[in-house]
Amino acid sequence: MRRAPWVRCLLLALVQGFWAQSNAEATIFTPQDCNLDCIKQGGPACQYCRVTQDIQTALGFKSIGGCIPRPCSELLGKDDPHICQHFVQAPDDVKVEFLPDSNSQTDTVIISWRPSRFGIAFLRGFQVLLQALGGSTTDCQLLLFHRNVSLSASHAQRVYQSDPFSGLSLSTQYVVTVVALPIPERWEKFNHNKIFDTRSCAEKNGLDNCKEDWYPSDVSVQQNGTVITVTFNLAPPNLGIRSYFLLCSRMKKCIEITPNFERNQTHHSYQMKNLQEGANYTCEIAANEVDAVRKVFSFQVKHVDKEAERLHSGTSPLALLLPLCLVVFIMFGAVLAVLIIRSRQSIRMFINKADLFLPHKENWTQDEITSLSNNRQTPPRLLICYSSAEGLAHVKAVQQLAAFIQQHMATQVCLDLWNSLSLAEEGYMAWYCRQIRESDFVLVVCSESLNRRPVSQNPSPESDEEELYKGLDMGFSFHSTDTVIPLIGAEVGRARAQNRDLSKYIAAIFEYSQETDIPTELQLISHYILMRDLPLLFSHLHGVPLHRPGVSLNIKHISKEGFTEVAAGAALQRAIIDAGSAVGSKIWSKERPVITC
Repeated sequence: MRRAPWVRCLLLALVQGFWAQSNAEATIFTPQDCNLDCIKQGGPACQYCRVTQDIQTALGFKSIGGCIPRPCSELLGKDDPHICQHFVQAPDDVKVEFLPDSNSQTDTVIISWRPSRFGIAFLRGFQVLLQALGGSTTDCQLLLFHRNVSLSASHAQRVYQSDPFSGLSLSTQYVVTVVALPIPERWEKFNHNKIFDTRSCAEKNGLDNCKEDWYPSDVSVQQNGTVITVTFNLAPPNLGIRSYFLLCSRMKKCIEITPNFERNQTHHSYQMKNLQEGANYTCEIAANEVDAVRKVFSFQVKHVDKEAERLHSGTSPLALLLPLCLVVFIMFGAVLAVLIIRSRQSIRMFINKADLFLPHKENWTQDEITSLSNNRQTPPRLLICYSSAEGLAHVKAVQQLAAFIQQHMATQVCLDLWNSLSLAEEGYMAWYCRQIRESDFVLVVCSESLNRRPVSQNPSPESDEEELYKGLDMGFSFHSTDTVIPLIGAEVGRARAQNRDLSKYIAAIFEYSQETDIPTELQLISHYILMRDLPLLFSHLHGVPLHRPGVSLNIKHISKEGFTEVAAGAALQRAIIDAGSAVGSKIWSKERPVITC
């Protein structure tokens, strides 16, 4: 019995010792300023060193973007060739932490990670690469241990940090890659990728300090008779927003609102008149700025009982006016009777000669609105394919086209940009094969880059810069549609050989492209030029004729001139104009002679 307290004290001491050791091992290591001699000889002042340009030059490494993406044989193999025959696994638990940044337009982050316990005895440092997703390299850091360092599996609990990465754009996706050094000759799992988003302006600086993110958050609607009053909060004075715009459904144009700031600096009320009673309205209100965030609200105009309103006004004025109105009515009736008697003969003559004044009536009927077929229980499913190699402006135009078709053409659109999770789960080709099989129609938006797809050739030796990005997992191929077009062309050829209907497949180009941009394998299917042939595309998707005797296709917003009357159509028109400008500048830059100095 006396041994029990002693045993408990001994166990408690052991646990405290292990706990203290665990905390010591979890120490955070930040990069140190080291010189070349310290790295080679070792010492407490250079256990974890940032590599500067001077050290890179002294070590004799060829630098690419501030880093040295070299395998083990070039980093350490000259001194000890056997050290490269080992396994070094990628770091674990990569985290991104945001740091305070005095610049309101940029963000600053610091990267931390833990080394893997596999191959940790051969670990000689880390390489941290930060890249804007879909863009060029932003920054790169090389961090090395000195030659005499000795790490064991217990050191895997250590946390290593990078130097801060500053000047990052707000609301932007980045990918950070942490590479374990030296890079082995025969292993692949030596890096770890992590995708993150920098903070938005509103998240970092507050909504009231961001002009592009601010929007009216407090909107109220009141009805007084047939007049609708919309009251909304104004932007803070420091943002410099002087006007706003209001856009509602059932209204053909946008309303610009300029508040009187001398009367009220926090809220403004605007009255909307001549609205349809009983109708539902969906409106958007925002600052009159480019790409401003919009506040959406809805309301219904209630019916007004005009008779009750008239009776509510009181009977006393009516009682006073009734005798006077009666006298006037009697006098007017007498005068009217005399005029009717005297002009009876003239009226008969006018009736007999009325045929002379009747306009000629041709045999035509007024245009009718063609209704869609009721045979289909669900809207048609449309898959849109395109080439992203044309540039971001062209991709945005395709995305706006998909949004317009989805909202205003009674069609369910399938776009790879909207189904990233399904693409990741199924794989690129499997996803496209399933969509082509399940879709009612397949629309290929053709462009110059899509028609001039690179032909697969024997792989050429990779450059140093390509080796740098080989470890990065940037998602699906930038020219992903290149492999889909031959698949669609094969389906078209098979359907043609079997005398099957080819209406499932459609080719289209925007007005800034050429008809020669349509690939040869798609020449057999229907071609449309957007937005000129928008009614033809609608007729194709729903199987309704454009014209027939006495009837023509007349659907609101489905025309070359009318599609811009809705918000989605206006956004599509802007995207097409921007894409046309981008493609034109691209062609000009290709034709421009290269001048070297």
